[in-house]
Formats: sequence, C-alpha cells, structure tokens
Amino acid sequence: MMHSVPSTAQVVPITANVNEKARWSRGSSVSTRSLAGLPLLVTCVLAILSGMDGLSLEGRLSLSVFVGALIAWVVLRLPDMPVALAGALALVVFGAVDENALFATLGSEIVWLLIAAFIIAAVLRSNGTAERLAGIALSRCGTVSRVFWGATLVIASSAFVIPSTSARAAILMPLFVGLSGAIDRPSVTRGLALLFPSVILLSACASLTGAGAHLIAADLMKRLGGIDIGFAQWALLGAPFGLITSLLACGLIQLLFLSAEDCRAAVGALPVSPRADGGSEIAVLTIVGAAVLLWVTSGLHGQNIAIIALVAALLAASRPVSGISLKEALKGVEWNLILFLAATLLIGEALLTSGAARYLVDQTLSAINGTLSPAPWMVVVIAALVSSLAHVVITSRTARASVLLPAVALPLAGFGADPSALIFVTTVGSGFCQTLMVSAKPVVLFGSGEVQTFTQADLLRLAAFLLPLFVALLVAFSLFVWPLVGLPLATAG
Repeated sequence: MMHSVPSTAQVVPITANVNEKARWSRGSSVSTRSLAGLPLLVTCVLAILSGMDGLSLEGRLSLSVFVGALIAWVVLRLPDMPVALAGALALVVFGAVDENALFATLGSEIVWLLIAAFIIAAVLRSNGTAERLAGIALSRCGTVSRVFWGATLVIASSAFVIPSTSARAAILMPLFVGLSGAIDRPSVTRGLALLFPSVILLSACASLTGAGAHLIAADLMKRLGGIDIGFAQWALLGAPFGLITSLLACGLIQLLFLSAEDCRAAVGALPVSPRADGGSEIAVLTIVGAAVLLWVTSGLHGQNIAIIALVAALLAASRPVSGISLKEALKGVEWNLILFLAATLLIGEALLTSGAARYLVDQTLSAINGTLSPAPWMVVVIAALVSSLAHVVITSRTARASVLLPAVALPLAGFGADPSALIFVTTVGSGFCQTLMVSAKPVVLFGSGEVQTFTQADLLRLAAFLLPLFVALLVAFSLFVWPLVGLPLATAG
C-alpha cells in the first residue's frame, strides 16, 4: 500500500509549510543579494534621472521606478506587492502622476472584476461544488490514462470561473488527493502531481480572468488604441492554444513518467465528496453559469463584465443561496494580488502617459540604427522565446507581464509588428513557468509538501520536452491562427 499521499485535511498545513520554507530561504540570502543589488539599483536610477535629455522629468521618474522595480524583483528578490506598491507611491510623491490616478486605479473595473471573481471562487470552494463536479466528471473513467485525459479537460475548464492559478491550485488540491489515493500507485501519484499544476498554468491563457497578467495586457492594449479585448475574444484567441498545450503536457507526462501498465491500470470508483449541508448547489451553478454566459455575450447586451461579476458575486455569496456570507467569501480574495495589480497598472500608465514607453521604443530602434530589420516572424520568435524563458528570472506571472510588456513587446513592435499582437504573444508566453520548483505557486503547492511527490529533476525533464513544443506552437498560432480571428501580426497600413 502507498502512504505518500497527504489527506485532504493536510492541504492547509502543506501550504503553510511551503510558505515557511520560502520565507526562510528568502531571509537567509536577502542580505547578500542586497549588498550586490542596492548599488546597481542606485546607479541605474541616478543614471536615468541625470541623463536621457530627450525625456521629460515625468518620463525619467517613471522609467526610474520601472527599472528600480525590475532590479528589486530580479536581483534583490524582494516580494512582488510591496515593491510595486512602493513604486506606485513614489510616482505620486515625486509628481510623476497625480494622486487621483492612484485612487482611480484602485477603483478600476479590472480590479473589481478580479475581486468579484475571487468571491465567486470562494463560494465554489467553500461548499465543495468545484471538487464534487470534477469528481463526478471523472468517476466514469475506467483506466488511469482516461483519468489523466479527463482531468486535463476538467482542470482546463476551471480557468473560466476561477481567477488566478494559485486559487485554482488550492481548490483542485482535494481532487488530486482523492484521485491519487484511490488509484494508489506511486508513479501515478507523481504523474498527477505534475499534471495538475502544468494544466493549471498552461490553460490559464484561455480566460481573461485566468491570471492577473491578462488584465494588465488587456488594459495596455486598450490604452495603446488597439483592440478593446473582452472575455469572449480573449477566450477565442487563448482557449484553443491553452487546450492544445494542456493536452500536450498530459501526453508527455504519461509518456515520460508512467509505464504502459500504469496507463492501462483499471480504476475503481473514485471518491466523490458529499453535497454540503445548507445552501443550494443548483442555485450557485445557475448564477455562475449565467455570469459566464453574460461575460461571453457582453458585446451583444453591452453590460460591463465587471458589473456582471459583482452582481453574480453578491448573489452567490448569500447564506440562503450558498451557505456562505459575503463577509466569509471576502476572506478568499487574494488582496495581495489585487494591490499588486493596481500598482502595476499605475506604473504601466505612467510609462505610457509620460512618454517613457515611446522613448524605450525609439532608443531601441536608434541603437540598431538600420543594421537589423527582423521580419515579423523573427520578431514573434524573439518575443515567444524571451517571454517563455522569463520565469527563470522573474517568478511572479503578473510581475513578468509588468516587465515584459514595456521592455520587450513594445520595443519589438517598433519593427512594424502590431503592438496588440505582441502584447498577447508575450503575455501568453509568460504563462510557461513549470521549469523550476519556485517559478509558480501551483508547482510549489503540488511538489513541496511534507512528502515529496516529484523532484526538480522531474520538472526539468518535463520542461525539456514541453518548452520547445510550447514555443513552436506559440509562434505558429501567432503567424497562422490568431490573424484569422482578429489579431493580425502586421500593423494596419
């Protein structure tokens, strides 16, 4: 018998244990990194403020904050949210942006959309609806291989109703525990532990609310005068790519980590959690289903998707409906991510309105000075490679988008590619983050419990096969698929 799978009751201690390890690791080396990184940060900021005569003072301040945040995240490895919030406050204090812009960002529709989505996810988690539906969907799978394929589809579909990859990982952890315990094979447990975070991360690009980085990208597209991308169009662009890459990951995991005997092994009755007492599961599902339908059809009825999400959240987070009150549901909101998103939106707005983003593009083209003029497909390859590998250096998905969009996507757009297309390519590429154990919270959650399910070597082995396929597909979709559905690579005219 196998005794390596933690019980459902151990999920929270596992998460706490992971966070404790991460804090100890950061604390043990932060002083060394600070000694090396602080001089670099001060030097870069002073160089930007004293130089760059062609840039306004507001632009230099905005660029200084952006570069300072980049160094703090990459070199000093400081926490994402405090750095972003400090940068946003610095912009206000030194006059680069008006203080009203900070408060307006905190009240933006993007922030409220994410808050409402977290409330809905908290309701689904509290009464076990998501876990129970997933268990029912997989209960008829007769073999291990069918369980893997079925789980991939179930996990991928959750991207449309559960915001952020870490929230999906926490909600789906009990399903992993139940599956691995019922199948009771160590190699299958390892495969499932790799499958869950891989599909969670890869399928996130299917939904506008699948990650905070998507909301930053959508906001930037709109500000640049490109497409005003909504829930339906994002799904049209991202869902096929997310599903195909998730299925590729599923196939590779079975090929690399499961034997033929494992794949053919019969699976008995899978555990399905009982329906929670109180509340109406049908009512909750009706509310969530109606919200998703209204999001998809927002172009027809004209209602803002954030307003739809808030109405759905208020209806779902009602004790007579779901058995959970709004006060309890608000505890499930990842306020750290909300504040981080608001702060990075302000930094991005400052880069655009101050002219700093335009300055970066012009300086990039001036440095090349006509010696290099890459074709659009080469620009896409560069964007895909850089964004897909960025997780090795910047571990936060939202932070990667905050850095890559102004520093990579916009300068590359200067070569004639459409900015919106490169923003989308870079954002989707930044979603690949399963090479290292510390590159994503879902990977940490499923791989660093009290009893190890997979090793760093297993991740590297999977990434060695999956990353080239991911980049190749990203380039292929950018060149041949997305232009057909409203995201052309070349600029108009």
